[in-house]
Amino acid sequence: MRFKPVPEPPADLAAVATVRAAVPEHPDEGIDCCTWLIDRTHLEERDEAADWLTFLRALELARDDPDGFTQTTRAIDLESLRTAFRERVVGVEAILETLEAADRPLEPADVCNRVRTRASGEEALERTERLLEWAALLEFVAVDADRYRLR
Repeated sequence: MRFKPVPEPPADLAAVATVRAAVPEHPDEGIDCCTWLIDRTHLEERDEAADWLTFLRALELARDDPDGFTQTTRAIDLESLRTAFRERVVGVEAILETLEAADRPLEPADVCNRVRTRASGEEALERTERLLEWAALLEFVAVDADRYRLR
């Protein structure tokens, strides 16, 4: 399964651990998981919390059980996160392939224009920027003057 929501990337992987730690450890249909995250993290909006929950699923750090979201026991290590990000988040592979084929570092708009997507305009650019920022956090890419290249 591949996932589309991509939250704003945090400054470091410790913040990912903080958000994951806020996900309930055991399923409970009485818990509103979005509100639960908002009350326990820096997240402020329900849509933002929902994106994080789905993204944590993509990274295999949370699962959606019939009674609600729960944490997984998967370790938060760079290699596991990189693998899940590349294999389970829509658009990552295309972005990395685009950067690999480029003869120079690219700005997000250049990457967005080279990647085929159903979204267009500002929405596609915003998602591309977020994916690139996550790719930088997960050490797939290097950033120099707002231009991205594979490491």
